[in-house]
Amino acid sequence: MSLRHFLTLSDLTKQELENLIKRACELRKMQHAGEIYQPFVGRTLGMIFEKSSTRTRISFETGMGQFGGSAIFLSPNDTQLGRGEPLEDSARVISSMVDIIMIRTFGHEKVETFAEYSSVPIINALTDEFHPCQLLADMQTYYEHRGSIENKIVTWVGDGNNMCASYMQAANQFGFELRVAAPYGFEPDPELMKRFSHCVSLVEDVQEAAKDSNLIVTDVWASMGQESEQNTRARRFAPYQVTPSLLDKADPEVVFMHCLPAHRGEEISHDMLDDPRSVVWDEAENRLHAQKALMEFLLKDKIKLPA
Repeated sequence: MSLRHFLTLSDLTKQELENLIKRACELRKMQHAGEIYQPFVGRTLGMIFEKSSTRTRISFETGMGQFGGSAIFLSPNDTQLGRGEPLEDSARVISSMVDIIMIRTFGHEKVETFAEYSSVPIINALTDEFHPCQLLADMQTYYEHRGSIENKIVTWVGDGNNMCASYMQAANQFGFELRVAAPYGFEPDPELMKRFSHCVSLVEDVQEAAKDSNLIVTDVWASMGQESEQNTRARRFAPYQVTPSLLDKADPEVVFMHCLPAHRGEEISHDMLDDPRSVVWDEAENRLHAQKALMEFLLKDKIKLPA
């Protein structure tokens, strides 16, 4: 298989994504059953973090360990990346010593440059523009709870950020309708809106956006690096808080997701995560299983898969 990267959801076909989600469900069942499956013995994952994380580091490092491989944590403080070494040089050197690399950073152009000069698969574990790994976990979670998301209605509430951008790509790849309810000035990238206008729409009234929705999703009001805007954003986003009463406007079988960490009393009410329609804890755990399926897919020419 030729070298493949996962920088956005668009790097995989619809069929590949659907197969990956089903494989993630299988891997979850295997792990819960205590089944040992170690196709990555002798393989190493390089983890480059310019943005800190809880779920991303634990899920990738644990997943690699469960697969029998090892993971190396690399931060700018520990490497020449923080001392001005060109990305091109770092990509060539690091990829010559590991089997696969995940990067969690700021500008999306960094992962694109790394992929251009890498000799191994690169995974975008988050940039300011996209967060495709989280979408894999979200799509897996919906599939496990409600089946196929094709032709369903998904409502994104809040900032038109990297999560929203990846949901727009997901709407196109998985075939669902996405409604975006965002405050004025915080809408998604206009270019993405134009590209995905066939499946994405802006709905000003959040109550109207939630009507008949099968999945409602939100995120923090101020992402990492936007802390100085917290007070301004809190005022602008206040009408966009997700509450159980908002979910009451949706389809009776609606589920709620949040990529975490959540700020109770801000983007969600204090009781939202405890609502029976919330599947947030399964969603968080599925980062582990979805990313294991992704790494297995990207390295399938280097490992012996079960018959």
